[in-house]
Amino acid sequence: MTNPTGIITPIAENLKTEKFLETIVTAAEDKKAGDIAILKVADICYLTDYFLIITGYSTTQVRAIEDAIEAAMELEWQQSPRQVEGKSEGSWILMDYGDIIVHIFLPKEREFYNLEAFWGHAQRIPLPSNHLEE
Repeated sequence: MTNPTGIITPIAENLKTEKFLETIVTAAEDKKAGDIAILKVADICYLTDYFLIITGYSTTQVRAIEDAIEAAMELEWQQSPRQVEGKSEGSWILMDYGDIIVHIFLPKEREFYNLEAFWGHAQRIPLPSNHLEE
């Protein structure tokens, strides 16, 4: 929400970030991503507010998930990532959307780097209700 001066309030920023997270999760699920986790790191990390951690089961799928997220964010929000790293290798792709950093891993890399344990003191956010894994 903006106030009369046109400045975006923190409530509006949070709602926008929540919508961004939902768009990213939907795009990843559309490409059959697995084990999606959202960590709120705002209070313990100066780089970003959220880490979104996703598993793809082949380098082709990891790249397809990245492509789908990038396309959905551009289409729905006219947002491009500030930076994308690791796409050529396809084993761990990092996408920087400012308030959200997306990590798309192959299973071995996800297990090796174990960001959930490293950031274990971060708050784990449940997936939006329409995205609950069964």
